[in-house]
Amino acid sequence: MENQTTPTEFILSGFSKLWGLRFLLLGIISIIYVFTLLGNMLILLLSLVQPCLRTPMYLFLGNLSLLDICQTTTTIPQMLQHLLSGSSSISYASCMAQLYFFLLFVGAEGILLATMAYDRYVAICNPLHYTVLISNKLCSTLVAASWLIGCLNAAVHTVLTIHLSFCGVNRLSYFYCDIPPLLAVSCRDISLNVTMTVVSSLFLGWGPSLCIILSYMHIMFKILKMQSSQGRRKAFSTCASHLMVVLLYYGSCIFTYIRPISNYSLDKDRLISLLYSLITPMLNPIIYTLRNKDVKGAMKKVFDRKMFF
Repeated sequence: MENQTTPTEFILSGFSKLWGLRFLLLGIISIIYVFTLLGNMLILLLSLVQPCLRTPMYLFLGNLSLLDICQTTTTIPQMLQHLLSGSSSISYASCMAQLYFFLLFVGAEGILLATMAYDRYVAICNPLHYTVLISNKLCSTLVAASWLIGCLNAAVHTVLTIHLSFCGVNRLSYFYCDIPPLLAVSCRDISLNVTMTVVSSLFLGWGPSLCIILSYMHIMFKILKMQSSQGRRKAFSTCASHLMVVLLYYGSCIFTYIRPISNYSLDKDRLISLLYSLITPMLNPIIYTLRNKDVKGAMKKVFDRKMFF
């Protein structure tokens, strides 16, 4: 009979075909991680210490930066440790913990991006009612809800994954523990896991995506009706950075999760997983910094004050 006991560890073989370049990859990923931490920490600190950034938009942006810091810290240090030591093993308990926290932060970010789209919709389409519709209490509630939904989604998928059997197979063709590679090596019926993946994709993927699309359709119609070209440029500038982040995030997540399980290809998924686990968190602070005059102004104030003292 096949051995269906739970493995004590998994082997993450995502870098196996590039093992000869592991020290080059170690350097590149280390640089990306440092830039990700510094950029997102800068935005997070600016949103906390600068009075001009204590608005709902920057409350959401600060939480987005916090999620990116947490998400990358869940996966990248383990990647670096594997590249440095030459050992690609991860204990079963660590794998399940990594799966839980990664899904938590990814799920919460999806809800938060939809919330940010609604914030931009109200700011541009109903500016006179903005302070009434987007109160501090509502913002705090929406942020807390995004974290709570992320926690619940991660808990469901992690519990379902824990109940899977692997028949002695413990090699995952991935860089970290995630749903697709774990389902691919399971020897137990995964229909319930697939069903829950589809359900969560509808609520955390297609649902927020639809809200974002509708919000930006209204925003674009409002911008096109503006008489002032300066007003159009200002309104478009405030939304362009958020749109770029949304496209990067949802483009990669839809490819990985929001499609039939029969279409999974771990070779392609590995490349896409690097996009939303490495590249997107690094680009978020760059996009918001370069495209946002308020953030650049707050940075200038901080650095001018440091130079003065």
